[in-house]
Amino acid sequence: MGPTPHPAVSALLETPWTGRLRPLFEGNNISFAIGFKHINYVAEAAVLSHFRAVGLAAGDLYRRFGLGFDIVDIHSRLAALLAVDDEVEAVVTPATKPGDERLRFKVELYVERDGKRIKCAGSTVRVVLRVDDHIKAEEAWPEGIERFTAARLGTGERRDIAAAPAPYGEFTAGRGTNADPVLTELVGDTNAFGWRWRMPYFYCHFNERVQMSGFLRVMEEIEDLFLADRGLAIKEVLDTRGWIPVVTQSRIEILDETLMEEELYTVYTVEDVFKTLLYSTRMDCYVLRDGQLVKTATGTITHGYLHESAPNEWAMAEFDAATVAALSTPRAVAS
Repeated sequence: MGPTPHPAVSALLETPWTGRLRPLFEGNNISFAIGFKHINYVAEAAVLSHFRAVGLAAGDLYRRFGLGFDIVDIHSRLAALLAVDDEVEAVVTPATKPGDERLRFKVELYVERDGKRIKCAGSTVRVVLRVDDHIKAEEAWPEGIERFTAARLGTGERRDIAAAPAPYGEFTAGRGTNADPVLTELVGDTNAFGWRWRMPYFYCHFNERVQMSGFLRVMEEIEDLFLADRGLAIKEVLDTRGWIPVVTQSRIEILDETLMEEELYTVYTVEDVFKTLLYSTRMDCYVLRDGQLVKTATGTITHGYLHESAPNEWAMAEFDAATVAALSTPRAVAS
């Protein structure tokens, strides 16, 4: 047997946390519902609260020990609507296994509906403590925390490209004056959409790298751009069909570090359309380094639409033929 872990580390690995949280008003974009990004934010807030409760708050980890709190994988399944005024009961259950090098937590979010406790979402969250050489740690690391630390969040796979990168700017793949040659090569003839954009400081943390919430924002942004590109812009679909977008599951994994102000090449690929009710897409993110593309994040998300069958009563909308065709048919790339 090895050394006895510090009590705070033992509590982090063994003791569940339960608390009450509220989603941010910012996440109320459609009707009175909270969107998938902010549901993931609540799961993140719950894990951060668990760290605080055991005496290892994110700020203290950084200041005292030179360790950055990084969520590197979040997988969420959304089971019921979360409303803007809901108070959420969040339950964090440690789920790290012996030998794991990432801290793992199960997060369950519950709300009250007509006197009943309803589960609105469940997430699996993995955390790495990133060693920061730019800060002088005040104390030695608590016993037992070392195996969850890393000098880097990962080493993403590299791929060569034939296309010459375009000058800086916001680009999409394949059409018009904003066509980007690297994105066009990445997308090819697949059923995908590409977007290139500079990562701003407010998507980042610890002075240098994009954090998980930043990639959740990228996923939301590229979905919006993709739908507009396919003739299914959110506002138009709302106005003409009364459909609101809904997410049933999402996952993002960070594979390598994306640095502040690097340009992110994001490819959004339609993988499947299920029974005219749901469609699944994959997001792959790259940065350009030393003439190669480095894959820094990947994720999946499943969408459908709801329509209001009666006041404040929502049901799944069935895709019509035009919607299925728009989602299923690759856009032609201009020559």
